[in-house]
Amino acid sequence: MTAALGVLLAGCGVLPDKPIKSVYLGERFNADETFSRLFDASVDDTCEAARRALLSQGYVISKTGSGVVQGAKRFQPDGEVHVEIAFNVVCVGDGPKQQVATAYVSAQQDRYALKKSPNAASLGVSAIGSISVPLSSSQDSMVKVASETIAAGPFYDRFFTLMQRMLRESTPDH
Repeated sequence: MTAALGVLLAGCGVLPDKPIKSVYLGERFNADETFSRLFDASVDDTCEAARRALLSQGYVISKTGSGVVQGAKRFQPDGEVHVEIAFNVVCVGDGPKQQVATAYVSAQQDRYALKKSPNAASLGVSAIGSISVPLSSSQDSMVKVASETIAAGPFYDRFFTLMQRMLRESTPDH
């Protein structure tokens, strides 16, 4: 019974051609600082520096406040590819009096590709039934083809360096 079900599902194209590797196996949970940095500033000042850093690079801020900043920027590397990078920053107070803050940052890259779909029209004829007639036009739409969390350390290092600069520039005693 189980074998028959497997054959049936394979025939319908439901089963993948090759096994999908479990991505969680690659999660290290190391104590590196790729996605976080400690700043000598309050939670509000740290998140404000993150907001200003994103704004200075052309990101559109969609959410700010309560220790959270979210922003996104869109790119079109060529005519049929669209890429969006979305940042999520969470600022958390650290230390006995919360005098310093850690910024936890992750960025996600979504890639879209142009998909062309030919249009067809149905024509109903009472004696025959309906007939599909292909038309020469096509409908273009952007379809998400990939989504991943950016894991490149140098990418985050540049962002944290810019945040630090924004903190220095906004603090009157520096």
